[in-house]
Amino acid sequence: MGIFDSGLGGLTVFKELRSMLPGENLVYFGDTARVPYGTKSPEAVIAFSKEIAAYLLEKRIKLLIVACNTASSLALDAVRKISPVPVMGVILPGVEAALRTAPPGGRVLVTGTSATVNSRAYSRALAGSGVKVTERACPLFVPLVEEGWCTKPVAETVAREYLAQYRGKADALILGCTHYPLLKKVIAKVMGPRTKIVDSALAAAQAARTELADRGLLNPGRRGRSEFVVSDAPERFSALALALLGIKTGRVAVKRF
Repeated sequence: MGIFDSGLGGLTVFKELRSMLPGENLVYFGDTARVPYGTKSPEAVIAFSKEIAAYLLEKRIKLLIVACNTASSLALDAVRKISPVPVMGVILPGVEAALRTAPPGGRVLVTGTSATVNSRAYSRALAGSGVKVTERACPLFVPLVEEGWCTKPVAETVAREYLAQYRGKADALILGCTHYPLLKKVIAKVMGPRTKIVDSALAAAQAARTELADRGLLNPGRRGRSEFVVSDAPERFSALALALLGIKTGRVAVKRF
């Protein structure tokens, strides 16, 4: 199974998948040379995504997960056109999880990168559901995570700047970027107890497990291999994966485009 993200945020999906599907072989690509995607043009995100997908497909994967909300919102169709295997994004699983959480006619707040919010992908996916949708771009969240500053005071300061106005006013908040689960505790603190936090990384992993099961492609056992590839700075990626998520990557390969 192949998984890719603009940086290390998609490791939140990887970690859930490794826990749920211990027998699967997983290869993760983090585009650390070009992170963040959220400030890039749609054309650039599509081009990057197609390059990475082609690389992962060479590894004979059976399922490709676009574990980046920006790429899911802008490049999913383009990636599907070049892929002989099923391709999943992270937007629809997050939307479905939010609709299970929010009451009929409730309020859903979507947080994401500027590119994701500008694409209106979540609003379109939630259209007709009866919930009231607000989208809020939080562009500094990804750099905070990539710097490993998730627990520093600056993280709460930034979260309050973006989200304090919505405290007590949302039934569900979608973490519309796979970096954002690493800030879940800070975001939940700012939003208050009324708001249920919807983790799109967890939802995507659950959806991938269902997809494989439905296709009869699940691997039994508990010894699946894990492979990590980045486009730059492998040592830093490995150190942050361990510090932030407890993931021991071992050797991280480098693939530059």
